[in-house]
Order: sequence, then structure tokens, then C-alpha cells
Amino acid sequence: MEGNVRQDAIPEGRSAGLVAFTSPSCNGCKDTARAHSAASMSDMSFNSARRHVLGLGCERGTQPAEVLALAFAALETAGVGADELAAIASIDSRREEAAILAVARYFAVPALFFDAPRLERETPRLKNPSAVVFARVGCHGVAESAALAAIGDDAELVLGKIKSAQATAAVARGGLQKA
Repeated sequence: MEGNVRQDAIPEGRSAGLVAFTSPSCNGCKDTARAHSAASMSDMSFNSARRHVLGLGCERGTQPAEVLALAFAALETAGVGADELAAIASIDSRREEAAILAVARYFAVPALFFDAPRLERETPRLKNPSAVVFARVGCHGVAESAALAAIGDDAELVLGKIKSAQATAAVARGGLQKA
């Protein structure tokens, strides 16, 4: 998978580091490629300075380089440093998506996944709800909804959905909920 991330997609001064990365900061997690479900949140502890979640959505088969570049753009636009990122979040149908998992590995944070009904409950708080997305996946947004769902009721959307050719990203802030 690391061969799919082009070095020119990474901001200057950063290494893709997809082979040598630190494990996510979760208790007992030995598999850094593991995708965490919302149900496993109670097994995880986070550094309190890491209060932001990056919500991601993408088409199947999107290149990791595209999603990683969008992740950097989202964090920069939101004014969020990599050291403030607690998790990546998306819809459960992307649980095995190489691009989503590559971003989580790059930032050494867990990838959290939510089903469409859970994401749909976030619709009233979305900045950019989409009937098109609803028709395709059963919720009115993936990136914004996933970021909000990962945090819970006290979440604040600090960056609404931004897009690349095949991916979306959004950033929310708050304390991570425990399932």
C-alpha cells in the first residue's frame, strides 16, 4: 500500500512513513492497521490534547495519496496540527478502504467507523447535507457526520466538508465519546 502514496502528495518536510509508523494510542492495540469500530471505543484511551477528529469519505479504490493530501489540506485549513488529531472517522462500508486506513496509519491514530443510521442522526448538525449522498449510502453526509459522531453531543464542526476529485474531509472538535 505504501507504494500508492506519492511523495509529492505529502507536504514538504513530511515523510509518508507508511511502513515505519507508531501504533495508535490505544490500550492493548498491537495491530496498527486495525480498524476500530465505535463499539471498541471503551477500550481506547486518548491523550487529552488530541481533541480533533478528521472525518473522511471516498469512492471505492481512491488512491491513498489523494486522501492523504486532502487530509493535510483539511487540517491546515482548520488550523489543526497533527498532534491534535485523535482519530480518523468514516462510514462502515469503508472499513477496509486502503486510502482511509493509510491516513490513519500516517497519523498513527485509530480509524473509527459508523453505520449509516448512526451517521444519519447527525444530519441536523451538518453544514453540507447532501441528498445525493443519502441516495448512495443512506446518510446525508459521510465526512462531517463521521467526525461529529466520533466525538458525540459536544462536537463542534470546525471545518465543513471539503472535496478532492474522489474524497471528502471535515474536522470536528471536542472530547471523544466512550461507547
